[in-house]
Amino acid sequence: MELRDKVVVVTGGASGIGRALVERFHAEGARALVVADLDADGAARVAAEVGGTGIGCDVSDEQAVKALIEDTVAVHGGVDLVVSNAGYVTVGALEAPDDDMRRMFEVHVMAHVFAARHAIPHMIDAGGGYLLNTSSAAGLLTQIGSMHYSVTKHAAVALAEFISVTYGHLGIGVSVLCPQAVETNIRQNSPTRDLMPDEGTGNAAAVDGVLEAAELAATVVEGLAAERFHILPHPDVAEYSRRKGDDVDRWLSGMRRFQQRLFPDGPTPADWLTG
Repeated sequence: MELRDKVVVVTGGASGIGRALVERFHAEGARALVVADLDADGAARVAAEVGGTGIGCDVSDEQAVKALIEDTVAVHGGVDLVVSNAGYVTVGALEAPDDDMRRMFEVHVMAHVFAARHAIPHMIDAGGGYLLNTSSAAGLLTQIGSMHYSVTKHAAVALAEFISVTYGHLGIGVSVLCPQAVETNIRQNSPTRDLMPDEGTGNAAAVDGVLEAAELAATVVEGLAAERFHILPHPDVAEYSRRKGDDVDRWLSGMRRFQQRLFPDGPTPADWLTG
């Protein structure tokens, strides 16, 4: 999947990973960039920097995603790559509100479903296309302290696998982006940000370092060019995933020890939302 002369849609494009991808795709020669975000003003600002189109879009609303795809096809004659990237994080375990899980599932899973459902028919008619769905290393491993994030990011990976198996023979490529910690504003955009540990001080995702978003974007371009299913900006994630597959019981035991090292004196993850 080469970016030159392609029509690309990026959701969650107003900041962080999404913004870095828009900027890098522009540098790679994308023909048209459609930047979508719940923050319509932010999407417009990023789009203006690359000569693209900024759209306000709630990705949990299927009709909004449908309109985003159909408008892109109408204006640009097709859509080659859809980056379903919007997301956020919360803190909590079994005590966390069920509505939080439902809302996160809408953003982390159903948004990917909506994007695929409405983009793939256009892509098939055009002879093929590509989906890049942002998950997380948590989708391959887990996220200590965040049940909702772990569960929904696993579901995002499973969905991408299903799409690849089901539509790959029709020319539909799929990659799933699974980073650890990236320097973005995800904490500021998340409802339980005041309860989250700072990067590197109890944050399991930061154990292998915190990448700049531009570094991640370079890895994404390489991964798309190679059409790798797992795009892993933190290479250690591949080894962790292999260990999990080789012996899941040993991996779980190691993760419990890791959690104890991160929080030797408490609070436990179950305390984070109950105070």
